[in-house]
Amino acid sequence: MYVESAAITDIDYDETREKLFVRFVSGEKYMYVGVPSTVHRAFSEADSKGNFFGQEIRDCYPYNRLPA
Repeated sequence: MYVESAAITDIDYDETREKLFVRFVSGEKYMYVGVPSTVHRAFSEADSKGNFFGQEIRDCYPYNRLPA
């Protein structure tokens, strides 16, 4: 889903596997594993996606960089 943010362009979520996919304005895409649906929902609804990401997701969940 496209989001309005200075840092992030897209957020997708696989609820069954608790995987969060984040694409940044740089074009880089990452997959974060073990992200609860409550965190995804709060991220989607956050006024500042970049701030929420920095405080609640980055360095909190294992991740992999995906091919662009």
